[in-house]
Amino acid sequence: MTKTELRNDLLARRRDLSAGEVVEMSRKISDRFFAEIDLMAIRCLHTFIRIAKFNEIDTSMIYMRIWRDRPYITTYAPRIDHETGMMQSIEFNERTPLAEERWGIREPASGEMIATTDLDIVLVPMLGFDHFGHRVGYGKGFYDRFLRRTRLDCLKVGLCHWPTLDEPIETHEADVPLDVVITPDSIFRPETSVKELNDWPN
Repeated sequence: MTKTELRNDLLARRRDLSAGEVVEMSRKISDRFFAEIDLMAIRCLHTFIRIAKFNEIDTSMIYMRIWRDRPYITTYAPRIDHETGMMQSIEFNERTPLAEERWGIREPASGEMIATTDLDIVLVPMLGFDHFGHRVGYGKGFYDRFLRRTRLDCLKVGLCHWPTLDEPIETHEADVPLDVVITPDSIFRPETSVKELNDWPN
């Protein structure tokens, strides 16, 4: 299956989820995020703002809890510069006004922009992932270009509705693998999955 075919299949699968299923998946992922990710050294966190019509994971369960319980962490959200095709990271909190851009995605309407190299952790939207930590996104390349500009020690965390795919994903040189993927039922770290990789058929 090509990456485009896989993307369309996963989009259809996600469209079939009910609102209640998405809420429950999001709650479990949020609980697992706070249980499994060490946030003590984190100062700058970038989070996507969910696109509800696409049944994306509801990240508000994460960033609102950070606003409440971890004031030492500053949160940022994406804003697309359509002239350059690059994604920016804009400070985002409970007082930040949001505006819908041309594709109906909510973005900070104002706020201070942070250098990508100053981010400690990035939460990444996705449709699916394989055992190497490669993801299937929407095909626009915004996050891959963005993640390539982060520090090597910046933790790249994918949030996914379901477990790893059975086969490796078709990749390109510009694709950036994730460090961690959190699903409702597990947390996946590619570096701990060598045995699983060796068990794959050639």
